Amino acid sequence: MASIKFRVRSSANKNVSIKVRLILGFKKSDLELNTAFSINPKDWSETTGFPKQNNTENKIIFNNLKKLESFLFKSLNSDMGESVVIDTLWLQSKINECFNRIEKTDEGLIVNYIQNIIDTADTRKVKVKGGYKHGISLSRKNSFIATKNVLLEYQTKTKKAIHFIDINQTLIDKFEHWLLITKKYAVNTASKHIANIKTVCLEAENKGIKVNSYAKQITIASESDDDRYIQTLSFDELEKIRTANITGEAHQNARKWLLIGCEIGQRGGDLLNITPDNIRYKGGNMYLDLIQQKTKKPVTIGIIAPYIIDILENSFPYKITTQKLNDHIKKVCEIAKINAMTEGKIFDAKTGRKEFKSYEKYKLITTHSFRRSFCSNYYKKIPTPVLMGISGHSKESIFRVYINAPEDTDENANLFMKFYNEIHKDKKPEMKVIKTGTKN
Repeated sequence: MASIKFRVRSSANKNVSIKVRLILGFKKSDLELNTAFSINPKDWSETTGFPKQNNTENKIIFNNLKKLESFLFKSLNSDMGESVVIDTLWLQSKINECFNRIEKTDEGLIVNYIQNIIDTADTRKVKVKGGYKHGISLSRKNSFIATKNVLLEYQTKTKKAIHFIDINQTLIDKFEHWLLITKKYAVNTASKHIANIKTVCLEAENKGIKVNSYAKQITIASESDDDRYIQTLSFDELEKIRTANITGEAHQNARKWLLIGCEIGQRGGDLLNITPDNIRYKGGNMYLDLIQQKTKKPVTIGIIAPYIIDILENSFPYKITTQKLNDHIKKVCEIAKINAMTEGKIFDAKTGRKEFKSYEKYKLITTHSFRRSFCSNYYKKIPTPVLMGISGHSKESIFRVYINAPEDTDENANLFMKFYNEIHKDKKPEMKVIKTGTKN
């Protein structure tokens, strides 16, 4: 008959490990491992094989050992009846299971899990409308790379590797404080890293990795709408840019990309990927077909502005990097005198962070301004769902935040009346006699 005993091996006047011995009753079958509990030998009773209950701490250890003894007997009776191998691996797993202990392995390291996401970015299944697709977007992959790097830096600072089981409120609060105060990240940047950690935790848990229960409760902060400074170019400003005396080849090329970008409403990466092969004609009209990198959504834009048609047909711009385009368009806007003092943020090399203050507007223009300018300029002039279909926004609420335009119910009513009049403009008014049912 199997038996379970506890013992300590030393008589020194210091805490020593308490071991559990499983005696199975047949040759060379006895097993012994540390329980991870420790006690001073003077507080151990050789008679009972348990701690003396002479203080609160020893009573707690006594109760835990009794709990382990009962759990091992129950597990042993169950597993021996199922022909399970009873060895040291079995014993260690049962000790951990009894006290819900988590072994910290390489798989449980959050940076290792994020690295796996990065390595499998092109083949990972992503849920989309109507099913699944393979491959996360390049921007999403880069976001995970940034989060992994900032976690590695934080681990170096704290001299502690972070496991999924460590993701509690205290750790998240300290990490967020470090991002905001020490690293001086913007709220949205810090929040993106926190959001990535939450996403990774939830996915890891679904795959059977033990994750701290707090992960589901992580809250994500964001900047208020008042903190968003959206730079756009109006139709008047675009006309000044179009007619400005710009002589340098690189700046002329950048101007073409700017004018096209503000007319087709696409992200910078999608804009710079278009070629003459994206152009087609139908019924005398020009169309631009592309597939958006981020959403994998096919989009068709009708091109009607004469100067854009002329650029696309007769002087298609050559491709450059987004970084170079951002540099060149600032000079283009400066030459065009887009210099009204405007509030915004610009990276300061001395502080290593973006500094908020008033700048000449041309200094704030980037490729991000193209898509926003398109949406802002045509908002309320073209039905919002049409604009969203071109820009790639999935929700009108997100679209409105993007252009900083709260819903205007009066304007919605005005648009309805405008389209109603367009629909019925050719109809002649008719008079009909309506019978009241009364007799004359």
